Amino acid sequence: MALTILGLSGAVGHDPSAALYIDGKLVAAAEEERFVRDKHAKNRMPYESAKFCLEYAGIKPADVDAVAIPYAPISLFGPARWHYARRYWYAPDRSLDAILMGNRRFYRYRKRIQWCLQQLGFDVGKTEIVPVEHHLAHASSCYHLSGFKEKTAILGIDGKGEYATTFFGYGENGRIHKIKEFYDPDSLGGLYGAITEYLGFEMLDGEYKVMGMAPYGDPHKYDLSRLAKFENGELVIDTDYANVIGFRRYKEKGKGYYFSPKLIEWLGPMREGDIADDPYIHYAASMQKLFEDLALQMMDHYLGDILRETGKLAFSGGGALNVKLNQKIIARPELKELFVQPASGDAGTAIGAASYVSVQRGVPVEKMEHVYLGPRYSNEDVIAACARHPAKPQWQKIESGDEEVPQRIARILADGQPVAWFQGRMEFGPRALGGRSILGCPSVPGVADRINEQIKFRERWRPFCPSMLDTVGPQMLQSAHPAPYMTFTFEVAEAWKTRVPEVVHEDGTSRAQVLKREFNPRYYDLMLELEKLTGNGVVLNTSLNRRGEPMICSPTDALNMFFGSDLQYLIMENILVTKAGVRS
Repeated sequence: MALTILGLSGAVGHDPSAALYIDGKLVAAAEEERFVRDKHAKNRMPYESAKFCLEYAGIKPADVDAVAIPYAPISLFGPARWHYARRYWYAPDRSLDAILMGNRRFYRYRKRIQWCLQQLGFDVGKTEIVPVEHHLAHASSCYHLSGFKEKTAILGIDGKGEYATTFFGYGENGRIHKIKEFYDPDSLGGLYGAITEYLGFEMLDGEYKVMGMAPYGDPHKYDLSRLAKFENGELVIDTDYANVIGFRRYKEKGKGYYFSPKLIEWLGPMREGDIADDPYIHYAASMQKLFEDLALQMMDHYLGDILRETGKLAFSGGGALNVKLNQKIIARPELKELFVQPASGDAGTAIGAASYVSVQRGVPVEKMEHVYLGPRYSNEDVIAACARHPAKPQWQKIESGDEEVPQRIARILADGQPVAWFQGRMEFGPRALGGRSILGCPSVPGVADRINEQIKFRERWRPFCPSMLDTVGPQMLQSAHPAPYMTFTFEVAEAWKTRVPEVVHEDGTSRAQVLKREFNPRYYDLMLELEKLTGNGVVLNTSLNRRGEPMICSPTDALNMFFGSDLQYLIMENILVTKAGVRS
């Protein structure tokens, strides 16, 4: 009998998703936001994503052995709830609630999951729901999917799960062992989120923007170290300033923030608008430095011995998407290989919970080699979407697709035109990796600004990333470390900074995807064709969406975006869509 585990996330009120394991193979995974067209899909359940997983695998609800959820009840006899109550003494209602009713959120979430399963046709009375602690789900998503056979250090940094905010442990022979956890409000991820809000961005979304802004500033101009310290093996956040609740929150226009009025008194008013200017760029730089320094100290303290023993680290949680920190980790002499779960945010906990339960039941899971786990659409689907679309798109079918599509698109890119690229299965996780991407030629001056201003409508200083051939990666990035998911930045070799300037960030680094052909042959062949035309097997790659929208899922989504931007070319499978008057 095949072991079938469905993982459903959404416990923390954002990023619901579904993942399906059948006999240790990750068959399908998708984020709810892509189907419902609502970024982060806050306070929703993973209904559409679960429906997709079951349909893609061709199975019925009755075929599922267990539903794994990345949220679990936390015992009153452990330290977590008491820590929370003590540290939030100034909000006695919350403090007492943690002691008396500390698992209320879990029970509410389980009820909502049961309701969601009912809508999907499950017999809830016969369906086993298996809770997995949030940080164990994160740990499983990186350790069990890393493919590492040796003893592996495991690090988890995020805002918070049930109560835990940070996880240190190790994996050995397929089992995860906890070494230490920190608890709310002592959260490095939460602090980064609070400063993200202060810098005028949305928490859970703007952290990447803070990281992108940081290289424009001087981290030594302002000292933010009073916000957090790591001493005697404990992380302590100064809750006079950040990670605050209740009446300590700074409030403006009816909205409460995760920092206090005291932070405003100290640093000045919140940043507004799109301009990256003084002093905010320096605050971003200082916060990024504090985050890196503390994360590395904590890692050394709790995981240093294991890293010196085997050199393997698996990292997950929202903090693992901080690519600058990851660059510093890779630079450590004791580190041989770092695996970062590409969907390190809470969406990835659906994979984590399902993989954890699969391993627990004696079925090890496969190494994660790619993230093309979502829906795919045929040429017929694309043509039908074009026929239905009110903009009456003009399209043509490229008959010898596998050979001709890469050649045609490479020529358009080399001519300086951006192209919307919609091919194969949709990616899981926040990065576009050649399934749902906007592409540009990185040697064409100004192409990044053009995509920012006319297509994505986003801040000018936001960096763009390169995808590249595996033959180019070691030369351009001066490193042979695997980088299939854009989870690391690398220092770009001097010669390449002038060859592909549009994908080199302000500080001389690039957040790169290094692709092996077997995982996305058509995308790889496109880069080969571009190499023939320009000498560089590199393409500028950003996600196929506009600012504030989730990544595109279906052909109709792609057409809506295409006609709502200045894009001139859209290739979906073998169907090339162009704007009126554009030479194709």
